Amino acid sequence: MKQLEKRDYDAIVVGSGPNGLAAAITLQRAGVSVLLVEAKDTIGGGLRSAELTLPGYIHDVCSAIHPMAAGSPFFSSLPLHDHGLEFITPTYAAAHPFDTGDAAILYNTLEETASSLGQDASRYRNLISPLVKDFDPLMRDILGPLSIPSRPLLLARFGLSALQPATLLGKSFATEKARSLWAGMAAHVMLPLEKLATAAIGLVLMSAAHAHGWPLPRGGSGSIAKAMLAHFTSLGGKVMTNFHVRSLNQLPGTHAVLFDTTPRQLLEIAGHTFSSVYKHQLQRYAYGMGVFKVDWALDGPIPFQNPLCREAGTIHIGNTLAEIAVSEKQTWQGKHAEKPFVLLAQQSIFDTSRAPEGKHTAWGYCHVPHSSTVDMTDAIEKQIERFAPGFRDRILARNAMNTEQLQGYNPNYIGGDINGGAATIDQLFTRPALRSSPYRTSAKGLYICSSSTPPGGGVHGMSGYHAARRALRDIFNRDAIL
Repeated sequence: MKQLEKRDYDAIVVGSGPNGLAAAITLQRAGVSVLLVEAKDTIGGGLRSAELTLPGYIHDVCSAIHPMAAGSPFFSSLPLHDHGLEFITPTYAAAHPFDTGDAAILYNTLEETASSLGQDASRYRNLISPLVKDFDPLMRDILGPLSIPSRPLLLARFGLSALQPATLLGKSFATEKARSLWAGMAAHVMLPLEKLATAAIGLVLMSAAHAHGWPLPRGGSGSIAKAMLAHFTSLGGKVMTNFHVRSLNQLPGTHAVLFDTTPRQLLEIAGHTFSSVYKHQLQRYAYGMGVFKVDWALDGPIPFQNPLCREAGTIHIGNTLAEIAVSEKQTWQGKHAEKPFVLLAQQSIFDTSRAPEGKHTAWGYCHVPHSSTVDMTDAIEKQIERFAPGFRDRILARNAMNTEQLQGYNPNYIGGDINGGAATIDQLFTRPALRSSPYRTSAKGLYICSSSTPPGGGVHGMSGYHAARRALRDIFNRDAIL
């Protein structure tokens, strides 16, 4: 390490979401003394679990299923199992029910999924198989800033499909079953499916299912944060909760500060230190659609008509590609879809610690216009009931959160945007600003490490890792361990 003037801490990380925790761990295990500060009384950001409905029913407040955690180069480098983290892989990664009573299934294996798609089997194999075969090196290339790839031909093959609009790639499938399964995957991007590069997330999620599964953590998503915190403190890291940073003057002496915040909070805290050009770029940063989320305490499992849906960790509710595309486009245009695309998780089917014996939980949300306060509970429940008649009869209690309440819970969810900013093609690698390194601000020693930097949303920790790596090189003349 460079010989630097003695400070209270070598580095401070503001915010303890998965990226803040990742940044703190990366710095600490490189020999840098780190203080992690969190505004709330518990750490975790989007990785928290709580009894939101009734006593004994454990709900994931934000993230629930973690396909990117299983395939993340950063997470795979951590001994989180030694700190109590246990991942559970559902029988099927995802299911997509249809009005006909049939369902498309994203099986854990590529061959099962391909075989279930009939005449689209070969098309699916040709599209996904190369990505599954080299999934880990591919993730190392795409889960970060623009750089010279380690596997250029592999990345080029991925890019040829990933840069397409999801609707265009979806039309290459011959059957409605395959097209709709694909649409549900792509709709995680929270953009109209006609936009460029909306195919990328679908390709990653499908290949992740076959490479590592779509696991859920036993005991709730908070278990991931607890294990990461335990590892951080075992390395000597320090933590302060109930510390709401509103000004740089509040922080102890340090050489580097990394912010697990979006550009809006970064401007409020440190905007006076930035150049006019950088400040202007942050002010122009675009946030995307929001979500309306509901958690349910249930008297029994969700009674899906199709029995295969009862064994999937995640359910995509939207029927056809056309219906999903219309729903997402309407939402982007500021309208509330009558039949919204719903992402549903049923963790208690596989994790009995989530509910009392014989009872269950469910977690779901739909996309809504940015900053919407419209109550979408009825629309979401109608969509579930459509494919699981009798669902409402099993509801014991529910907890709903609109975009305003989500932002109040986690200030990074600006207008209900859980991805830290719109994942449009112009913000994929330049988020939050066009710079030689997206993690550096224009002020020396200040960095941004949130999902508002590449590679964006998801529980993978890579934004935090890359920001910490940048700070280690700039300030401490050291490299990160991975």
